[in-house]
Amino acid sequence: MSESQHTDVLIIGAGMSGLMAASVLVAAGRRVMLLDKGRSVGGRLATRRLGAGRADHGAQFFTVRDPEFGAWVERWRAEGLVYVWSHGWSDGSLADAPPDGHPRYAVRDGMNRLAKHLAAQVAAQGADILTDVRVTAVAPQDDGWLLTSEDGRSFTAGAVILTAPAPQTLALLDAGATPLTADGRASLERIRYAPSLCGLYVVEGEVHLPAPGAVQRPDADFVWIADNRRKGISPDATVITVHASGEWSAAHYGAPDAELSEAFERALRPWLAADAWIVEEQIKRWRYAAPTVLHPERFLRIAAHAPLLIGGDAFGAPRVEGAALSGLAIGREM
Repeated sequence: MSESQHTDVLIIGAGMSGLMAASVLVAAGRRVMLLDKGRSVGGRLATRRLGAGRADHGAQFFTVRDPEFGAWVERWRAEGLVYVWSHGWSDGSLADAPPDGHPRYAVRDGMNRLAKHLAAQVAAQGADILTDVRVTAVAPQDDGWLLTSEDGRSFTAGAVILTAPAPQTLALLDAGATPLTADGRASLERIRYAPSLCGLYVVEGEVHLPAPGAVQRPDADFVWIADNRRKGISPDATVITVHASGEWSAAHYGAPDAELSEAFERALRPWLAADAWIVEEQIKRWRYAAPTVLHPERFLRIAAHAPLLIGGDAFGAPRVEGAALSGLAIGREM
């Protein structure tokens, strides 16, 4: 095994929670390293290029309910990074979206740009961010922690923050024989997630979604259909995002892409002009998309020989805002 890389705090997951935690820690002068198994930062702040266009295929927007997160959003608005897309969505039965007072924020060029913006800020303050690193175990070592990765690398730190979904976090701790209290294990095992299947479609021709370019139908098999051109992130091509419900996604998660795409297209077709056609398509899978049973606090501290905190969007509130607040709370606690 190669020589270990050492830092003050290791953060597993460079999504919203991990990046917000890092922002607090680097501002306080801590040495921080973030490890993410993806090819890029962001987690479900995910944007995909298709041909000349792009589409958000994870989180579609975010809202603000907490003033702490609201202060961050106001800074992002002032920087021209985020903007209000809507104040509500049509369910398909009305011509326009009924406003409910809560702004729905989108990110210029797609949700992933927000993650890259945060990553660039913490990197400029000295954080190391490594992608394509699949951590396989988190183990206690002396007065800190040893993390090993699938490619044989090892990393050590005095403290660890885990922001992966709870089942993945448990697997990492068990692989490293990290002792857990009965309450700590039960808290992680109690968390539940719904999966999400997503279809992305490049369309030539007119799309007749109601203003501002999306429908949200919580009781349907296909709960979300959105036009990324009208959203403002795909000026050069019409790319449609379709999300299935958690129940439908769970029932069809292992189906072949061709079978899934046919079902998504049937849901999309009523919103297309008669002469519109689909020129490119992709299916995306999110196994742990939407937390359905939450941990009530913004993080969980594992009682161990050295600090180990666990957080994410299943801690406090199952939204982008919840993930951000969890990360900020962890950063302050650490």
